[in-house]
Amino acid sequence: MSFIETDEQKQLRAAVAQLATKYSFSDYVSAKARNNEPLDELWDEAGRLGFLGVNLPEEYGGGGAGIYELALVMEELAAQGAGLLLMVVSPAICGTIITKYGTDEQKRYWLPRLADGSSKMVFGITEPDAGSNSHHITTTARRDGGDWILNGRKIFISGVDQAEAVLIVSRTEDAKTGKLKPALFIVPTDAPGFEKTRQEMDIIEPDSQFTLFLDDVRLPADALVGQEDAALAQLFAGLNPERIMGAAMAVGMGRYAIDRAVEYAKERQVWKTPIGAHQGISHPLAQVKIEVELSKLMMQKAAVLYDSGDDFGAAEAANMAKYAAAEASIKALDQAIQTHGGSGLTRDVGLAGMLAAARIGRVAPVSREMVLNFVAQHSLGLPKSY
Repeated sequence: MSFIETDEQKQLRAAVAQLATKYSFSDYVSAKARNNEPLDELWDEAGRLGFLGVNLPEEYGGGGAGIYELALVMEELAAQGAGLLLMVVSPAICGTIITKYGTDEQKRYWLPRLADGSSKMVFGITEPDAGSNSHHITTTARRDGGDWILNGRKIFISGVDQAEAVLIVSRTEDAKTGKLKPALFIVPTDAPGFEKTRQEMDIIEPDSQFTLFLDDVRLPADALVGQEDAALAQLFAGLNPERIMGAAMAVGMGRYAIDRAVEYAKERQVWKTPIGAHQGISHPLAQVKIEVELSKLMMQKAAVLYDSGDDFGAAEAANMAKYAAAEASIKALDQAIQTHGGSGLTRDVGLAGMLAAARIGRVAPVSREMVLNFVAQHSLGLPKSY
């Protein structure tokens, strides 16, 4: 891969950055988040400008680029404190899976809508008793004539109130072995038997989390995405982009925090000297700058590997990028607050309100402990610990 971005990529960065300045954290996102209101105005404008679908095929209204470019969009938005969580699930996970495995009709209907942001599809995998273990998902799908009947429960599903449908991960019975295999279904949010309950979260976020209940949800045969016996291959086609996008959001937040700290350290004077001249301030900021940039490199590596078709290499790099970016963004935000002293905890400065959003990166979309398990087993060749 080249560390020199193309002219098109540079232009995309500049255009997204220009948009993001109109929707900065302090001027726009903070108030929305405190009212638990989604960032609709930013989403709609990003969609009209073509930023949400840069990774989707041109024939369906997308930009024809890759996850690298979509992560670039996320990073630049987050660098203004305006990261869009549903970019992780709607165009990155759902759009990617439908592009790779959807029927022609699913592509014709969904991809143009996901590309321009006029519709959102969210992703339902997590369950109360399965956690990160996708092999133990209990949501099941059984055939009933030409239809499918889904039953189960999902938890921590983002943005269901904004979505037209949820891409549900369920399990179907293998007729030959009797074992259950993962299968993906597009479930409309207004389907009979589909219920959502908002979860009470103790964090400041614009997007809500939901528990889903599927009680004999009847779906037509064409709700199935891909093959019912394709097992994990289809599922993991969306999980590497999810980790890359999560890393991009964390990198952007880290950049935002560092920029705010540097601005303050240059302006704030004590005894006629800017506090940024003191190594007690400058060295910690330099350290987090290094760590954010290193995590960004791994994120870019993961995106390039994914776009080139190297699934295993992308999985390793995506997990590492997600881990490193989450740790770096939390550290950068904490140091930015410390640089401001007491004022770093005020609403006007606009840093403390991001703490929970940055902290999420350690547990979602995959916990750091599961990342360490992956690296230990697959990168180091150590025995499986679970």
